[in-house]
Amino acid sequence: MHPVPTAPGRPELTVWSHVWRYALCVAMSAMAWSQVVEGEWQDNRPLLWVDLALGGTAFVLVAFRRRHPMTIAVVTSLMSAVSGVAAGPAVLASVSLATRRVAWELIAIGLLSLTTGQIFVTVAPFEHDDPYWLDLTVNLVATIGFLGWGMYIGSRRELLQALRDQVARAQEDQELKARDARSSERARIAREMHDVLAHRVSLIALHAGGLQLRPDLPPPDVERTAGLIRETARQALEELRGVIGVLRDDNGPDRAPQAPQPTLRDIARLVEDSRSAGANVDLDIRVEQLDTAPGALGRDAYRIVQEALTNVHKHARGTATAVSVTGSPGHGLRVTVSNRLPLSGDPGPSLPGAGMGLVGLSERVTLAGGTLSHGVNANGQFVVAAELRWAE
Repeated sequence: MHPVPTAPGRPELTVWSHVWRYALCVAMSAMAWSQVVEGEWQDNRPLLWVDLALGGTAFVLVAFRRRHPMTIAVVTSLMSAVSGVAAGPAVLASVSLATRRVAWELIAIGLLSLTTGQIFVTVAPFEHDDPYWLDLTVNLVATIGFLGWGMYIGSRRELLQALRDQVARAQEDQELKARDARSSERARIAREMHDVLAHRVSLIALHAGGLQLRPDLPPPDVERTAGLIRETARQALEELRGVIGVLRDDNGPDRAPQAPQPTLRDIARLVEDSRSAGANVDLDIRVEQLDTAPGALGRDAYRIVQEALTNVHKHARGTATAVSVTGSPGHGLRVTVSNRLPLSGDPGPSLPGAGMGLVGLSERVTLAGGTLSHGVNANGQFVVAAELRWAE
């Protein structure tokens, strides 16, 4: 058996929900029928059987009130005009219809219920001395009461459904924010890994390239170069361990300690590492209050120089390179790295790259409120230039 379709906000009924609704119908029908059953039995026996037949039919029809709300409400109300047993199903069907809160349906079923109620108290075989206006008032109050109750139920259902939808949307928004946060964190970690590894690997490649080009080096020089390669690889692993540490649980016992973040003073060490690998790099640092520069500013400047030198190691090995860092509080920090373009006869192939280093660098600088440009200038040099904000 297929479930009965329900309107939005109208919950599916459980077994208990069906039981208490039918029990309430039986109680209301018993109250109405008890007023006329004696008269029907004594004075109009056929009407008794008609009352029971219509009432039984109404109890069957009311089960389909959600599938055909208006039809069932009208039919059961018409039955209740001559059947006291049908009174309970008629009220239940009308209340169910009222939960939809459609104006024309409420008016129609209200007038019909009021009319059938007056017909029942007029033609039913029981004696009562109440005036007509009193019967009309009682029927009017009862009709308004059960229709108002149905409207309240419908309003409450819609409110609960709206709250459930709001909670669901809030959960979806929270999940979306969490996914965005995870994506942003993964992108940040990817940039950090690129900055750390690409530079160290490029230095290892330079050292190894020197050994390849000079197989006749004396053993002490070979040993020194191999030591530099080993030390550079160790540093790469240490820095990689520090980056991966952010992926671990902050409270975990095996959380890797994070390495100190680079500062403006570390740029000199960065350039010296490149020189020790055979790169021709000149450094010019003219920065006021070097030691008091903000940590984020120093880290961004370091990453800019690191990425630019990495590209030189990959694509322009052996070319003269100039690194310039100038600035002061209130005037900003300018970082410039320029190198001669490699000639077609320069030895050694360029190292492979993802081509995303400068893209990630541009994003980093933009997020910091600065600007980054890169390209070949009029003198045939490839220049990476960044302007970073430095508040007083």
